[in-house]
Amino acid sequence: MVSVAVLALAGAGLAYWYVGSPSAFAGTTYGVMLASKILMTALLVGLGALNFKIVQAVRKGLPVELLPLRRFAEAEVGIGFTILLAAASLTSTPPAVDVQADRVGPSEIWARMSPVFPRLETPVFADLSPATPLQSNLNSSAAGSFVPGQVLQPNNPADIAWSEYNHHWSGIVVLAIGIGSLLVVRFRWARNWPLLFLGLAVFLLIRADSENWPLGPRGFWESFQVAEVAQHRVFVLLIAGFAVFEWAVQTGRLSPRRAGLVFPAVCAIGGALLLTHSHSLGNVKEEFLAELSHIPLAILAVIAGWARWLEIRMPKPVQAARWIWPICFILIGTILLNYREG
Repeated sequence: MVSVAVLALAGAGLAYWYVGSPSAFAGTTYGVMLASKILMTALLVGLGALNFKIVQAVRKGLPVELLPLRRFAEAEVGIGFTILLAAASLTSTPPAVDVQADRVGPSEIWARMSPVFPRLETPVFADLSPATPLQSNLNSSAAGSFVPGQVLQPNNPADIAWSEYNHHWSGIVVLAIGIGSLLVVRFRWARNWPLLFLGLAVFLLIRADSENWPLGPRGFWESFQVAEVAQHRVFVLLIAGFAVFEWAVQTGRLSPRRAGLVFPAVCAIGGALLLTHSHSLGNVKEEFLAELSHIPLAILAVIAGWARWLEIRMPKPVQAARWIWPICFILIGTILLNYREG
């Protein structure tokens, strides 16, 4: 126990050395990424505490079921891998103590995160900025190549409106999914809530990247040269997996013991990928504000995934897990409805 405490203190000291001050903790990408890592570590410690109680009961000779020990361990391993991904993502972010001029203050955070009515009307496609050319080969110096530190042309109002419209309508769908999953206990028709994911997947495939297929000038395969676009396409596939497998589970076409695990696995993996999702915006403040909205979504997705996993895998129904993951989806939808870029 002493060695664990020493390691924890050493880690806290090193973290403070890289952050430098509370303002840097709250106003830099490194700070909020570190906060997400601390939060997930707390979840990991909480699961460990539940396992410790089981072990203590066994040592005292009390009658206790050991299967929950394995189930909690499964969630611990999954969250542990997510923490490792978060730690890896931190290595690509400048330490908060080194970010001085570009720190974001509380007033700037409130201006971006304060509640507003969602944007429900799409901008005209012709008003969007023209597509940036792709780098044709490694030796070329095409205008579309990104050099770290360069300032890119800012998005025009139509570009911002396009992105906000996409996020807000996605939020409406995710909010409906969360509410539908809660209503399952009362209404039989609510079991079809996973089909909403198919509509969300099609919507994102068409709208997520205006410069690429099917709306933009870049073809389907050509668009995969952009890392962010490739990540978006992976997310679309994960969402489609949500729909097919969970609808079959909810309607009794597949047993939840195995097929039902696809839904929480995709939730947890999708959250982990979103946590490492990079934004090469050429503006440190804008990158931070983007992370500030994406990191809560990632953490909620991870929590939802492992709560659903425990609900299925535990030998007896866990009522807390049954409520946690739908509430996470409701919160995700609410955050998306308030998403802004300007």
